[in-house]
Amino acid sequence: MSAAGPPQGAGVGVTLDRANSDVVLIVDDVPDNLAVLHDALDESGYTVLVATSGEAALARASQALPDIVLLDAMMPGMDGFEVAKRLKAQPQTAHIPIIFMTGLTETEYLVAALEAGGVDYVTKPIKPKEVLARMGVHLQGARERRQTRNALDAFGYASITVRASDGRLMWQTALARQLLVQYFPASAPGSNLAPEPVVQWLRRHLKDAEAQIEPPRLTAELGARRLTFRLHQQTGDDEWLIVMREVSDTAIIESMSLAFKLTAREAEVLYWVVKGKINRDIGDILGASPATVKKHLERVFAKLGVETRTAAAAMAMNRMRQLNPQFES
Repeated sequence: MSAAGPPQGAGVGVTLDRANSDVVLIVDDVPDNLAVLHDALDESGYTVLVATSGEAALARASQALPDIVLLDAMMPGMDGFEVAKRLKAQPQTAHIPIIFMTGLTETEYLVAALEAGGVDYVTKPIKPKEVLARMGVHLQGARERRQTRNALDAFGYASITVRASDGRLMWQTALARQLLVQYFPASAPGSNLAPEPVVQWLRRHLKDAEAQIEPPRLTAELGARRLTFRLHQQTGDDEWLIVMREVSDTAIIESMSLAFKLTAREAEVLYWVVKGKINRDIGDILGASPATVKKHLERVFAKLGVETRTAAAAMAMNRMRQLNPQFES
């Protein structure tokens, strides 16, 4: 079951059996400490990875995405506190629970460990049974959160975990990352922060969420596409799982074009009339002048046999609801 790993700096080099075993990364610069923990965890059925420096720990964690990290607080060069901060700063590793191992029992060091992102700590000399017990508690929660995310992904939902206090993205699926870039291009590329509208929406409705009252959903629009955000559940003291779903009315626009014998651009103009947009707004959306929009709309009126925006919108609305009963203007 063990996968003690290749030399530092090399790739993971092993196939991690996540279906039957949790993956643990042990980080310690003392070989004897590594050996004791490695053997105990291996015998208990864990897949074990090791690193003997802070730099190697960051590389191994990014490559393997372990289920939990056992991290020595005091190491030469980059210490455990800095390693933890860097792991928590990266969306792909921010969700991994970190248990500090430290011989320092003064309160300020233990507080520093928790502030750096640790969920727990054990004191040296290490007692393997204590480590296993602490790991079991935190792995159970991590396992449940992973199962929830996997289930959401399987049904085509994108999901993110956001820390409400500072807006940090603690975790995101690949699909979520793509959608956030598309809908919020003003956000810094590669940013570890959720888009500001999402953070503000989350903070605004925290009290409702904590009272288990589902808050109203947030919607972002991109042409005929809409991205909705739903607050799913709390996954940590200050962390929330948000589920995203994209809906597109492109198929409806195409069907309107066929039903009313409109060109693609005329169908788009009619769609935005139904959505309550004026000619100037429609021009901004479609990259055309208001005068061009007006000409398209005149041709739409002629083809539909109506004289006003209201009549055209009503006819199109009836058609849209036939195509999609859930459609809302």
